[in-house]
Parts: sequence; C-alpha cells; structure tokens
Amino acid sequence: MNYVEDFEGIKMDIQAVDISISDNLQQRIRKMIERLQRRFSELTCVDVHFKKKSEYSTANRTVSVRLGITDNDVIASDSGDNWVALLKRVEEKLSRQLRKR
Repeated sequence: MNYVEDFEGIKMDIQAVDISISDNLQQRIRKMIERLQRRFSELTCVDVHFKKKSEYSTANRTVSVRLGITDNDVIASDSGDNWVALLKRVEEKLSRQLRKR
C-alpha cells in the first residue's frame, strides 16, 4: 500500500510493504504530525514506512519515519509487534531529536 496526502501543507507519504494500513492508524499518523509540527514548524514532508517480517520472528514489525526539514532530515525507527506502540515510540524518538535542535 502506498498513500500520499497533502496534510496541512506537509506532504505525507505512507508506504507499507504487503500490508494494509487501517484508517485508525492513518489518523494516528496525522495526529503524530500535528504534535511534531508544534515542536518544529519547518516540516516540509513526512515519510512513513511500515514493514512486516515473517510471522515466526520476534519483533516482526518495523516502523520508520523520516521528517523532511529544510536543513537536515530527522529519521527514527523501531521494531516490535504492535503498530500503534511502535508509532508512539518512533514519535518519542523524533521529539527528542527535534528538542536537541
């Protein structure tokens, strides 16, 4: 599944390898972008990648997010078994990186 949207002036590109992303998860991504934009208003684009590995491995899901910022991009990823929890942890990592700027 590939999904591109212009969300509040920010290009949002969601890519999921061989899986479908629910509307609820898409809404959570939008909320994440809103919260991150409050910390750093210079966001130009957000790329979100969802990947699922073999069902038999532990931590079989991976979420990676790249924030497009004028000077340097900020990237964070995490692996686990719950999409919502992963997205939350990635958001926390991105927030810490933005605070350092």
